[in-house]
Amino acid sequence: MTTKQLLKTLQFSSPRVIYIVNWQNKLQILRCSFKVKVLKPVNGLELGKEYLVNRIWNTDELKTVFEINGEYYNYFNFDIIM
Repeated sequence: MTTKQLLKTLQFSSPRVIYIVNWQNKLQILRCSFKVKVLKPVNGLELGKEYLVNRIWNTDELKTVFEINGEYYNYFNFDIIM
């Protein structure tokens, strides 16, 4: 699948649902809002503090970003709390 095809497919995905692989190697659906813990301080978010993700977006470069309090952050700065 090309990047263009993937972007076309992702435009129909919900910004309120993310699919993850849990610790048992099973696919699991998380619906917004869910909690994340800060792994790397970014734009005033404190290390170790928990926040709620309101929406999940994908950029044109296919990077996943979390919307938290109206701001957008790369997913890799956080650990999802289950």
